[in-house]
Amino acid sequence: MCGKRNIDRIQSFSTSYSEARAKFRAAADAVEADVECLASPMLGPDGEALSTDVAWIGPREAARVLTLVSGVHGVEGYCGSGAQVDWMRSGEAARMSEGTAALLIHAANPHGFAWTRRVTEENVDLNRNWVDFQTRLPQNPDYEMLREALVPRTWTPKSRAASAKVFGAYIGAHGFPMFQAVVSGGQYTDPRGLFYGGQEPTRARRTLSDILTGRLSAARRVVVIDYHTGLGAWGVAEEIVSERRDTAVFTRAARWFGAAVTSSADGSSVSADLSGDCLIGILRLLPYAEVTAIALEFGVCAIEDTFDALRADAWLHRYGEPISTQGQRIRTKMLAAFYDQSAVWKGMVLGQSRSVIRRALGGLNQSD
Repeated sequence: MCGKRNIDRIQSFSTSYSEARAKFRAAADAVEADVECLASPMLGPDGEALSTDVAWIGPREAARVLTLVSGVHGVEGYCGSGAQVDWMRSGEAARMSEGTAALLIHAANPHGFAWTRRVTEENVDLNRNWVDFQTRLPQNPDYEMLREALVPRTWTPKSRAASAKVFGAYIGAHGFPMFQAVVSGGQYTDPRGLFYGGQEPTRARRTLSDILTGRLSAARRVVVIDYHTGLGAWGVAEEIVSERRDTAVFTRAARWFGAAVTSSADGSSVSADLSGDCLIGILRLLPYAEVTAIALEFGVCAIEDTFDALRADAWLHRYGEPISTQGQRIRTKMLAAFYDQSAVWKGMVLGQSRSVIRRALGGLNQSD
């Protein structure tokens, strides 16, 4: 029986965006959630309709709200979607305490989810897009030194070897942490390059902002779990706070989730410190509420393989033909870098996800 339950649980995961969306909506209907579909004007690779779907479980005016977000980084939505569906199927939603509700946001970046990309239709990294575009944008001058090597004009063994020499020279001079920060921290000068933060709020950011401000207007205590993959040890979840350790947000997160909580702001996390971070953006959207926000990051493969997949994807959509045999190979590589389809990995994700959600609900209901 135990084996059958585990098989049933991992069936919460999907093999396509459309399947994930259908499972999410079915699970939401089964728990009698208030479901809303926010349609995207974009289409998927097979012409399928795309949307961000929202499920609200519990009293509409709840003061305490658990918020689960999947698909900020498109392709990473496979993990978050499976965790959201699993939790709704678990029966735990019905056992939330009085005055507590849950907000589940599925496929915050549906275009990236469907096209097996991290970025939005604007080639913007949604987790670098939450800056104030009315002020001077963050500067990343060293990115220009690496720009051509990151996304070369041809994707051949020769061009990749040349890029590797450039990367090696930079790492030799500045160290790997600095290299990671420059490449992945966010840049605002190369619209078709890696980790581009944009020049204005993306459609996905505007949609997510509307969901959060509209649905959480009555909330006074909010916990956000934002699902991500691609960094860290295989199958292991790192709980990452975007704030420094001396902030109330980090202190509260460490109390609720434990001493293993890390901060991307101080170098203790597998993630670099980010410009335009979504979780910091959410804190600013909800100034009237006590918000505790973490990214739950699951490792999938070696960082060099993830980096190579991202570069190949950026090259494909800048210089290649996305709808081609080569394009399909690169999409397959992207999927493998951010979603391990083995039963063991999926089981690890679901077990850790449920544990984090239980701790989050416990924190929500702690007395002040």
